[in-house]
This record gives sequence, C-alpha cells and structure tokens, in this order.
Amino acid sequence: MKYTTIPGTQTKVSKICLGTMTWGEQNNQEEAFQQMDYAVDQGVNFFDAAELYPIPPNAKTYGDTEKIIGNWFQKTGKRNQVVLATKVSGPAAFVAHIRDNLGFSDEAIDQALENSLHRLQTDYIDLYQLHWPERPTNFFGQRGYRFYEGPLWKNNFHQVLQRLAFHIQAGKIRYIGVSNETPWGLMKFLQIAKEYDLPLIRTVQNPYSLVNRLFEVGNAEICHNEDMGLLAYSPLAFGTLSGKYLDGKKPEKSRLALFPHYDRYNRGPCVEATRKYVALAQKHGFKPAQLALAFVTSRPFLTSNIIGATTVAQLQENIGSIEVDLGEEILKEINRIQESIPNPSP
Repeated sequence: MKYTTIPGTQTKVSKICLGTMTWGEQNNQEEAFQQMDYAVDQGVNFFDAAELYPIPPNAKTYGDTEKIIGNWFQKTGKRNQVVLATKVSGPAAFVAHIRDNLGFSDEAIDQALENSLHRLQTDYIDLYQLHWPERPTNFFGQRGYRFYEGPLWKNNFHQVLQRLAFHIQAGKIRYIGVSNETPWGLMKFLQIAKEYDLPLIRTVQNPYSLVNRLFEVGNAEICHNEDMGLLAYSPLAFGTLSGKYLDGKKPEKSRLALFPHYDRYNRGPCVEATRKYVALAQKHGFKPAQLALAFVTSRPFLTSNIIGATTVAQLQENIGSIEVDLGEEILKEINRIQESIPNPSP
C-alpha cells in the first residue's frame, strides 16, 4: 500500500480509501465484514461512510452502513487502526426520511453527528464532511448553471464552521471536509476560516474519473495552492470503466441491473469513451478497472481514491491497482482520448 497524509495534518492515510455505500443494500453485514478484513490486511487504513448510506437511500435501510462499520469495530477492536470519515447530509427530497431538520444548522449538525457516533460505536470522527452544498448550485452530475432569483439561501459559511469548530474542540471531530463542492464554495470556506481563525477544510470529496475530469478546472488549482486534497469518488464511474456494461450488458447483481436509474455514466459519449479506455487497457495488458483507478491515484492533487466493491474479488482487483504504474506513454494516450471526448459525463 502507498500512503500520504490528510493535507495540513500528520494523519497518515492510504492512497486507497474503502468506500462503503453498498453495505446494507447490495451487501449484507457478513460481506461487509469480509471487505473490511481484507482491506485492512492489505494496508488500507481509510474508510469513508455517510449518514444516508446505503445507496440508494431509503427509510428502511437508513443508517445501516454506519451500523455495520460500528459492529465491525466492536467485533475486531480495530477502531484505532482506521481513519474514519463520514458525512452529514445536505437538504434534498430524497433524504427527507433522515430527519426533519435537514441542512447545516447547529441543531442539524449536532443531531447528525451524535447519531453517526452512536451507529459507528465510536466517540470521534477523524474526518467529518458536508455531503453536498446547502445552497442551490451544481452537483450530482448537473450541467450548466441556473441563476436563482430571491433569497433562496442564507449565507451561513461562518455559522457552519463555528459549529464544526465547537465539535472539534469537544474532541468529537478531528478534521473537516466538504463533498460535491464548487471552486466558489471551497474558497468561501477558506476565506471565512482564515478571517475568523476557524478550522480549515482539509479535503474535498468530488467525482473524478477518466470520464469526468472536471475537478481539474478550478478545484485542482485550489488544492495545489491551499493545501487541500481530493478524495475521488466514483473513480470507476459506477463500475462503467471496468467495461462490464459495454454492448448493453448488465451483469447479475450489478448496480445497473439492480438500480437502472443510476445510468449517468452509461450513456452516449460516455460509452464511446469507455470503449476507448477499455481498448487502451487491453492493448497494454492492464485490466480496464486497474487502468482507470491507477490514473486517478496518480494525480498530484489526490489524497485518496475511494474504491467500492460488491465482491471480494472486485475489491482485490481494485486495491491491486495501487501497484500499477501507467507510465508517460499511456498517460499521453489517456489524454488523447480525453481531448477527443472531453468529460462525457459529469
């Protein structure tokens, strides 16, 4: 395994982070335990969760992912071997079942944090993240920008940082991060934190893959200049970059077979780009998934690459990507494909 640190800290994290969002929906507790056991044995020390997991979110399974992780901590006693990240949900109709006070008010953050600590059976979170912005802006694959009229959102960057600082001082949180955030949002958090001596955002968890390199426009420059790092999610574009969905295939128990509406990476130009990346991997003797993951892990602005799997065999392949060195010629070929089909799916 290869390691780095959470920017601005001495906390060592593996360059591969174990994603957990299938646990409780596509995976049961026994399967999740097998994944955690294997990942830790391979040197992975970084887990990423969220209060709304598993995905797709629903009232019946709400919070089950964190409960499974907490049960594993209780069984193994390995809480101190894991850098644990989780998230508080922003407001949205699809998470209305979580609680009445969605968003990032003091009350919402307090309640969400306490509930996560209880489910995870721990008294602190290493990295606590805002899952998506509270304000109206682009995330989850939206293109363009809609100009809103009227007071639809109250600027609360200062209030949110103050409340997170309160929990850091209480020892319940060590560091903070954001997710699905824009360059403007990142800079506002940094501006307010520096102006009022409040905690700095250490990481941003955004989608990043061979078919979605939009992070390179704006956010990567902020990471470079402001000592912040990317936690890349969907590095395989919901599994699409493994090539398993090409030619209309939908393997049994795969995400698209179970949840067809998660198809944002399986349309038009994205399929064409995927076909080119799969061919490139095969040309050079790599497994398509490992080429895709190795590219993400090689980026200089990356702190950790969040991988997900529904089988231990997939997990073995994904973690094994840490040993893949693509080389300059393959990187040039990747960039040529990107230039011909730029960011086909945000």
